[in-house]
Amino acid sequence: MQTGWANLSRRDLLRFSGGGLGAIALSALESKDSQASGTLGLHHVPKAKRIIQVFLNGGLSQPDTFDYKPELEKYHGKPFKPDTGEKVEGVTSIPGNLMKSPFPFKPHGQSQRMVSSLFPNLATQVDNMAFLMAVASKSNVHGPASYLMNTGFILSGFPCMGAWISYGLGRLADDLPAFVVLPDGRGLPYNGKGNFSAGFLPANHNGVILDAAATPPIHALSPDPRPKWLTQKVDKEGQNTLQKLNQIHARARPEDNRLDARLESYELAARMQLEAPGILDLTHETVATHRLYGTDRPEMADFARRCLMARRLIERGTRFVQVWSGAGGASKNWDNHTDILTELPHMTRQVDQPLTGLLVDLDRRGLLEETIVVCMSEFGRQPFTQGTTGRDHNQGTTVAWLAGAGVRQGVALGESDPWSWRAAQGKVTNYDIHATLLHLLGINHERLTVKHNGTNRRLTDVHGHVIPGLLA
Repeated sequence: MQTGWANLSRRDLLRFSGGGLGAIALSALESKDSQASGTLGLHHVPKAKRIIQVFLNGGLSQPDTFDYKPELEKYHGKPFKPDTGEKVEGVTSIPGNLMKSPFPFKPHGQSQRMVSSLFPNLATQVDNMAFLMAVASKSNVHGPASYLMNTGFILSGFPCMGAWISYGLGRLADDLPAFVVLPDGRGLPYNGKGNFSAGFLPANHNGVILDAAATPPIHALSPDPRPKWLTQKVDKEGQNTLQKLNQIHARARPEDNRLDARLESYELAARMQLEAPGILDLTHETVATHRLYGTDRPEMADFARRCLMARRLIERGTRFVQVWSGAGGASKNWDNHTDILTELPHMTRQVDQPLTGLLVDLDRRGLLEETIVVCMSEFGRQPFTQGTTGRDHNQGTTVAWLAGAGVRQGVALGESDPWSWRAAQGKVTNYDIHATLLHLLGINHERLTVKHNGTNRRLTDVHGHVIPGLLA
């Protein structure tokens, strides 16, 4: 390729101008074309400004963590014969016998919330949390169920919750994106980037992915030092040329507002080059803070760094941060088909102290008064065995929890049946959780819509109700 700017295409200019800016911004140009948008505003007075969403990828085993069931102890090792008349089926295997949790439960806090020994640190926070004890899903397959919990739809191509919030409320800071994703250091979750896509919304509402273990966490955040010809003078000339091309494009297509969305992405990327390096540098934190999160402990360091990074991001103006635990695949996540006794503790050790540290740190800094922390999984796990000591997928019930701004403290809403097999009372779905989170941010979930292919689309599809018992 020639190095003269006059011989470069518009796409090449985007790639090379501005050092790392072009490489970051090019992803927006290569995304699906869509309409541009501005901030839509609030529908009512909000209780919260920001959300940190923690997603336990693979399917949390609720009967071994937060959903204590004496019936499982009573009938341990016996065939599962519920009195509902419903046929008992496994998703990937033949149903085994009922299995009690191998991990002891005990009550915690003034609320006397039952928590297993797998979460000794998080158990100290139960009086500050609200538990949803009967969360059901439409699907028992990872991909569709993950899409449901993130986008409200089983199929791909729909905007996720973070994208909708970015679209509806805009950014809180000029130098940081509204929506940031911190995936597990071992890899992306099921569905890959589809879980944090803007779908048919403008591309600038895609989740900005940060790799907490990389230096820098954002690819091409700094200029590539290899092309020696890329001086500040050449860089400036390239940006001026690109600006002229954009103006020509806009004048020729005055009815097409997609360029505005693209330019917003480019301008944000340029500002991030100055602001983001300092925010993402965790060496600025005290030793005590690192110990609080557990970044000094190898078994939890990756997740701890991402929790700490999430706090730094929302503290400086990011509106929605998504923190993932677990990669896609048959291992290294919460998909414990083989052996609950070894696989589940491996995962809970990674998140227990960091999540507790996050809640404590947010509270100490006064950030929890304006921030919601929500922890969820795509579905739960069965009360009976798969193989010897594993548990299969269960769409019938699981547990999610919330804490922070506008969230009632020390409550548990809903209840599963005596075996933690199906939601029995107060069943909620992804639609209800999404509707409630939007409500706390000041958004009526039925009014945040975009017409796409002739249909007014929204995060909650045609479903969803705000959960009144969750509201403080």
